[in-house]
Amino acid sequence: MDAVIFDLDGVLIDSEQVWDEVRQSFARAHGGTWTDEATRAMQGMSTPEWARYLVDAVGVQLAPSEVSAGVVAEMEKAYAAHLPVIPGAVEAVRAVASRFAVAIASSAPAVLIKVFLEVTGLPVPVAVSSEECDAGKPSPDVYLLAASRLGVAPSSCYAVEDSTNGLKAAMAAGMTVLGVPNPHFPPAAEVLAQVRVLGSIGDLPDALA
Repeated sequence: MDAVIFDLDGVLIDSEQVWDEVRQSFARAHGGTWTDEATRAMQGMSTPEWARYLVDAVGVQLAPSEVSAGVVAEMEKAYAAHLPVIPGAVEAVRAVASRFAVAIASSAPAVLIKVFLEVTGLPVPVAVSSEECDAGKPSPDVYLLAASRLGVAPSSCYAVEDSTNGLKAAMAAGMTVLGVPNPHFPPAAEVLAQVRVLGSIGDLPDALA
């Protein structure tokens, strides 16, 4: 194996709840009606995809471009106040990076990935947002692009994921998938059963030994 590719939200930062709170608040402030399925439906979507979803399915009375700009601006504010790095995540990435090529393949917009890397100072040479791809997770596009930029075959990559759509994306890319289930939004049991499950991100270095 040549590389380890990390998801960001839910794997390295405990941000899924932050995204959910920001999107709900923004949607309700702009004429939307939140639905029970909205949270899970948007997990893994690229920025253009979830912006369209908030307009089409939730009923936000703005253009998708205005939705994405507004929500991302609120996320930047939230991260400026507190970046919710998951305990053990920074240490795990540093330990893994000493032995493997590493990358991030995330549905988060590039500006928020950049904030994470600047705050943590992690040695991650390749960081890909699904904004750069035709489709977000569960499409494998973002993982395939990350592997391509690392110059390695997808089959020689580990992928570390937490959500149903993320696990599906990494498996579809042909990678060896390690699941770190999100405790707030657990992945589907039938999907999790297809991958190796870790108790926490801190278990990753030993799991790759």
